[in-house]
Amino acid sequence: MILSIGDVLNAAEVANAVSVLNKARFVDGRATAGFAARAVKSNAQARESEDIETLREMIADRLRANAVFEMAARPKRFIGPMFSRYRVNDAYGEHVDEPIMDGARTDISFTLFLSPPETYDGGELIIASPAGEDAVKLPAGSVIVYPSTTLHRVAPVTRGERLAAVGWVRSFIRDAAQRELLFELDTARRQLFEREGSSQTFNLVSKSLANLIRMWSED
Repeated sequence: MILSIGDVLNAAEVANAVSVLNKARFVDGRATAGFAARAVKSNAQARESEDIETLREMIADRLRANAVFEMAARPKRFIGPMFSRYRVNDAYGEHVDEPIMDGARTDISFTLFLSPPETYDGGELIIASPAGEDAVKLPAGSVIVYPSTTLHRVAPVTRGERLAAVGWVRSFIRDAAQRELLFELDTARRQLFEREGSSQTFNLVSKSLANLIRMWSED
């Protein structure tokens, strides 16, 4: 499931993130890539600092507090995010994310856009699927969520600067098809509650959702 979620960060939070990154020291992004991805990666990443760690924790908190993200990812653990900067001619060729990072399996990848799309050309996140390619370029503060199993790339930036936070989730629900089914069922359950309030039907759907999570989760 590929899902875009708007307004994960508000305008003030985006401005704060950009301010922190404008003061940060950036290094060659190839240092954190696998041996094959290193050959196709051309960007810069923010070095670790107290301010970067504070920003990382804020973003994780906002993602956990977002109901749609929580429903889609069922996060057990966050890895990252890392903060990337693309300038003119920077790009990241087609690759798949590492299956294990920081001692955890990566089930879900996410990109949180921090630069307004009108301030740069190119820089789309392009995700491959059996139906073709999806090119994604979202407003600042919005996030795209996609399975870590997918091939994807970042198109070359031809004008301006692209800032983004890129991270991964170790999910309680390992299987992507099961996560999608739970997301759809939970969405329907919430819509039912909005329309009818608590009812026997709502309770039965809630019971089914809870028991499927019990059946499929890895705690």
